[in-house]
Amino acid sequence: MPYRDEHEYEQRRQQIIDGALEVFAHKGFEKATNKDIAAAAEIGSPGLIYHYFKDKTDLFYEVVKQRVPILQLFDQPDKLTKLPPREALTLFARTFLQTLEHRSHIAMTKLFLSEVFRRPAMAQMVNEIGPGRGFALLTQALNQWMDAGLLRRMDASAATRCFIGPLIAYFIARELFTQPDAQTLSAETMATTHVDIFLQGLQVAQDDTRAA
Repeated sequence: MPYRDEHEYEQRRQQIIDGALEVFAHKGFEKATNKDIAAAAEIGSPGLIYHYFKDKTDLFYEVVKQRVPILQLFDQPDKLTKLPPREALTLFARTFLQTLEHRSHIAMTKLFLSEVFRRPAMAQMVNEIGPGRGFALLTQALNQWMDAGLLRRMDASAATRCFIGPLIAYFIARELFTQPDAQTLSAETMATTHVDIFLQGLQVAQDDTRAA
């Protein structure tokens, strides 16, 4: 395919993804129709969507994969594993909380929370795209830092959940419960404070350092 055609194809594909993000975020997966998506994407025919995506599930998969910032980080694991713990964990937390910068991303996350409880197949798909990969990547990084003596040895899987849990709690407090203090607490402050507290619990004791 000539470069011009490839460029136009990808441009139209991204146009559909943007339209689908808007529709999925406001109507949910089940109620979103190809007609709605085509209108939001400003393409002529709903049937044109099938030229770019196999079905609505395939389109939803691409929307999630390409428009949720933290998932893009999961596609570049070396950006985490090759950094020192503080830098890597701060990058993870900041990227995770970037969702709060875009209303459509917030709406999409709320959609996840409602859809995954009602539809096991959706829960499995979302987990494969995001949470499952995120937990595995962070657990791998923590094990790597522990093996190198940079962090105190403990169950890395449990530590991963202790790290991600407060970030999710912050999102819920701010966007679902709209707690006033969470509303005024910036994502940047939350990220840096959380990393500070987390790393204090994993500091290598001086005796351990001397022994090593």
